[in-house]
Amino acid sequence: MAHSSCRVETLAQALGVTKGGFYGYFSNREALLTEMLDTWEREVTDGVIARVEESGGDARTRLERLFTIVSSGAGGPVTDTSADLAIREWARRDADVAERLRRVDNRRMDYLRSLFSSFCSDQDDVEVRSLLTFSLRIGSQFVAADNGPRSRGEVMQLSKDWLLR
Repeated sequence: MAHSSCRVETLAQALGVTKGGFYGYFSNREALLTEMLDTWEREVTDGVIARVEESGGDARTRLERLFTIVSSGAGGPVTDTSADLAIREWARRDADVAERLRRVDNRRMDYLRSLFSSFCSDQDDVEVRSLLTFSLRIGSQFVAADNGPRSRGEVMQLSKDWLLR
């Protein structure tokens, strides 16, 4: 799980602790990276799902809440796409991280499927809506194209409305 740009000395300095102080919290660099990934995984799966579920409502209401949480960063730094993208880049070079990313993505897709299947009886429709929702979450920031007479926010709202119909 090595990540060359993550050095103990650099981390300790950024945190304002000595290298020895760093080792008081983590036995080694790998322990830090594992804890970081554990926290990310827990927050983007269980944490987000708990926030969506806590206020109840039907599946469309919960999907609306999910869209709001992930688009506003209301889930905190770990629901910010920059963390997600950094871990995706890391997974390209590290098989253990890639395995964890697959587990997280499958958990997210399973949750989307469970919500969409509450009001879509066609399993193909459920799969398409789930993949489009997830793809919009991860990939929309990579699209540099203009949206005609609409803003990106307006197009995202139209996309959400279409997915929830």
